[in-house]
Amino acid sequence: MVDPIDNIAYQARQGSVAAIIQILNEKLADSGVRVRAVFEDNKLQLLCEAATIDQLDQTVLVERVKSMLEAMSPRSIRRVSMHSRLVQEQQLLWLDEIRREPDNLLWSQEIRLRSPNPIQRWLQDMKHDRSSTRSTLPKAAKKSDQGFWRGIVGGISLSLLLLVVGWAVSKWLGLGWADQVQTVLTGEPEEVEPEVEPVETGASEPEPTMPPEPPAFDPFAQAVDLAQQAAEAGGEAQSAAEWLELAARWQRAADLMNQVDVDDPRYETAQSRVRLYQENSQTALAEAGNR
Repeated sequence: MVDPIDNIAYQARQGSVAAIIQILNEKLADSGVRVRAVFEDNKLQLLCEAATIDQLDQTVLVERVKSMLEAMSPRSIRRVSMHSRLVQEQQLLWLDEIRREPDNLLWSQEIRLRSPNPIQRWLQDMKHDRSSTRSTLPKAAKKSDQGFWRGIVGGISLSLLLLVVGWAVSKWLGLGWADQVQTVLTGEPEEVEPEVEPVETGASEPEPTMPPEPPAFDPFAQAVDLAQQAAEAGGEAQSAAEWLELAARWQRAADLMNQVDVDDPRYETAQSRVRLYQENSQTALAEAGNR
């Protein structure tokens, strides 16, 4: 099974804005910076928010975000417009807002990402594809081998059954075929007895085919998928009902993330996303109230 964290990195390389947002927020959590993003005007529009101006130092933050994006090398994304402002929880349609009131921004800067190494990208995609299929191939091969040997065993059993039944019937009818078979096997003809008890035989039943095991429940992976759906739907929500549904999706993603076991190596990441998803849910609720 592909690790969900590796799967997010793969989605980011394919250009998924939701995956890019998640990775940036995880890596910038230590600096208190939260990122929002949307792909528009053929470039990635990226908003950085924090509680204080010091956390949004332009020189440091631009270089750090550029380095992270070039490490992801998202497909079809080369131009990035970065904006920054002090955190505002009540707005999800932030791009429209900063276009209407650009004076609220601390600064804006456009950056251009380096083109990724095509060989390195190909190797990364191949590694992900192998990881995706590694867990399914052994099971399929094992089932194929089992079916092959069951076919051989069933064929042998059927042949022996027909041989025994034919031998018994020939003796019961007094035919010479049974004596000939006995002579070939032992070298001496067997005396024909007047009565022969019927031979009870039964064909061996084929082994029942076991149903495939259901996939193990992984709250982390399900939360990631649900959060990606919510992030994509956030750019299209208009009515109060749509914003309420969006808030419910974010809260459900937070609840799933909160089910990650303490012993899971992804526990710390899950806890940081619980807080992020809950904030997004509250923001969507506030937006629904404004409609």
